[in-house]
Amino acid sequence: MNFTGGLAQMLAERGIRANSVAPGPIWTPLIPATMPPEQVESFGQEVPLKRASQPAELAPVYVLLASDQGSYISGARYAVTGGVPVI
Repeated sequence: MNFTGGLAQMLAERGIRANSVAPGPIWTPLIPATMPPEQVESFGQEVPLKRASQPAELAPVYVLLASDQGSYISGARYAVTGGVPVI
């Protein structure tokens, strides 16, 4: 059992849901400041979709999990990875 699933089971009786989001490479303004230019150019190219995600592609997952529409989701892991499997 994974951490998220175990936590979800422990907290369910209190009405608390536990989920996790596993993001892949996400393009933010900090990326160019944290790596050499040659790495910036290839950032995200190692994933099957061959690009980094934009924050706007990741944010809806968090919105869903916090919304009423996500009220029955617990113990889930959302992999927003551009096609990289999360083990």
